[in-house]
Amino acid sequence: MHVKRLELDGVFTISPRRFGDDRGYFSETFRQDIFSQNVGDFHFVQDNQSLSAERGTVRGLHFQLAPRAQGKLVRCLAGAIFDVAVDLRSGSPTFGQHVSVELSADNGQQLWIPPGFAHGFCTLTENTIVAYKVTDYYSPEHDRGLLWSDPQIGIAWPLDGFSARLSEKDARQPPLAELGEVFRYEGPTR
Repeated sequence: MHVKRLELDGVFTISPRRFGDDRGYFSETFRQDIFSQNVGDFHFVQDNQSLSAERGTVRGLHFQLAPRAQGKLVRCLAGAIFDVAVDLRSGSPTFGQHVSVELSADNGQQLWIPPGFAHGFCTLTENTIVAYKVTDYYSPEHDRGLLWSDPQIGIAWPLDGFSARLSEKDARQPPLAELGEVFRYEGPTR
């Protein structure tokens, strides 16, 4: 398993090794010991999965407030996504900045998004299936969002002539300037 730190403190890509032959491949997609050594000692409590039927579906940007903030380990089981993490930690040197990676069934790569970040993705193919592990249970009263198209954040969503397909909830989330302090930066991680 290859773990790579990205530009935003605490965000990592995880690339499991694949062992293939003429039948296909085998891969260990998660190892608690490797994850703890390289990323941190997080405990996952829930697995989620979504299907997006159309290309250009945008889900996000989502997060949960403390004390129910969630870390997410995201992977794509079918199709491909443009996956995004936005730093929402007030006082962070990268507050309001984002990173993005392409996750696909073909590349097997995963994205770790720690608590303190908003998360969202755009489907690059039809019939895309995304799975993610989370560090806290879903809590409707702590559930929040950030406007996916906020120009202050400047995410270049790869819609390529497609109109974004959004939920009503995601279309009406506030921009970063109206969000207020939702998380506090506690200093660099590992």
